[in-house]
Amino acid sequence: MLIRPFIPKYLLFVVTLLTVVVVEATAFSENWGHWRGAGGNGVAVDANPPVSFSSTENIAWKTPIEGSGSGSPVIWQDVVFVTSAIEQRDNPNGSHRFVLYCIDRKTGKIVWQRVAAEGTPHEGTHETNTYASASPCTDGVRVYASFGSRGLYAYTFDGELVWKRNFGNMQMRNGFGEGSSPTISGNRLIVPWDHEGPSQLYSLDTATGEIVWQVARDEVSNWGTPLIIEHDGKKQIITTGENLVRSYDFDSGALLWYVGGQTQRPAASPVAGDGLVFVGSGFRGSFLGAFRPDGRGDIEDTSHVVWTRDRDTPDIGSPLLSNSRLYFYKGKTGLLTCVDAATGEPHYVTARIDGLGSIYASPVAAGGYVYLTDRSGTIVVIRESNELEIVSTNSMNETVDATPAPVDNQLFVRGARHLFCVEARQ
Repeated sequence: MLIRPFIPKYLLFVVTLLTVVVVEATAFSENWGHWRGAGGNGVAVDANPPVSFSSTENIAWKTPIEGSGSGSPVIWQDVVFVTSAIEQRDNPNGSHRFVLYCIDRKTGKIVWQRVAAEGTPHEGTHETNTYASASPCTDGVRVYASFGSRGLYAYTFDGELVWKRNFGNMQMRNGFGEGSSPTISGNRLIVPWDHEGPSQLYSLDTATGEIVWQVARDEVSNWGTPLIIEHDGKKQIITTGENLVRSYDFDSGALLWYVGGQTQRPAASPVAGDGLVFVGSGFRGSFLGAFRPDGRGDIEDTSHVVWTRDRDTPDIGSPLLSNSRLYFYKGKTGLLTCVDAATGEPHYVTARIDGLGSIYASPVAAGGYVYLTDRSGTIVVIRESNELEIVSTNSMNETVDATPAPVDNQLFVRGARHLFCVEARQ
């Protein structure tokens, strides 16, 4: 049981407001509140997890997680949240329970688990995907778990359901299944809803789940997660799409700028830094572009397009932006490219790394190192540098499709059977 200090009711409103204000200031050093961390780039600025480990070495704990899920864990202070879809094998109709776990960060013990929904999915999913592929997110006040067509759920840190919302059933291309994650900033939850039916982007009030605004999108199935950036004191929402990269005003949902060039079935999420936004895709084609976010309307063939790349671009795994370097895989392979973020000029291109073959997880950076995760459970650590330097090769001894989460001196890895807490042991 988590012990929490008593707060008088008349102070709850003030405390909640203060919590929301403080979230973004403290998230870098203590928390990993949503997909790919506080900045959305896959970087933990102050973390220093081990570079050498295995399923038994430098493991603080590993907790069995029933069912399957490829959503990444999120961490807030003393707890870790992770989702799973548990098939009910005694039910011939393929029924699943869709579960959110709250796990004690120090011990790995399950504090609580909640069945958000139960039922038979309306359509199948790809054999390498799961019915719990979206990552949860948290603002330190509530935790939000999305199971796509099975609904979106907000819980307190004590496991009480605050609100739930269902947007209907998605119809995903070729039975690939669902995968986009919601993201959060301040008191707004941004929910992508691109599929073969009417596609939308939603902004919800985090306290109530009420729709603040929604915009229709001329897009089809998409697995990328929106990125929230700030430019000239205003927030923008950057979205990927098969037709266009788009930027929306955070407060109103108004379309700010857009540009074409992407490939089919986009899955990699955008990253941003040093005054640029980077968006790429790599299925049945190759595209990666760097854009200035101060444009308006169609920015094709303008100075707002800084550079583009038309080969060896990312597909499933999202790029990593760290220290003005952009790291990304070619397609779903482990062939790694590193380019200068400002110019697109390569440091090295499609480097073959032993142990990396089939990739779904995205690279993450912490402590001057980059962690590269293969579906086999191999995690290769390289040094952050203009030259490729392999530091270690580690195995979790089970499939890993979820992107790891580095926080402080720990690395949280969601495997096919366990959630691991990697931490240097004395």
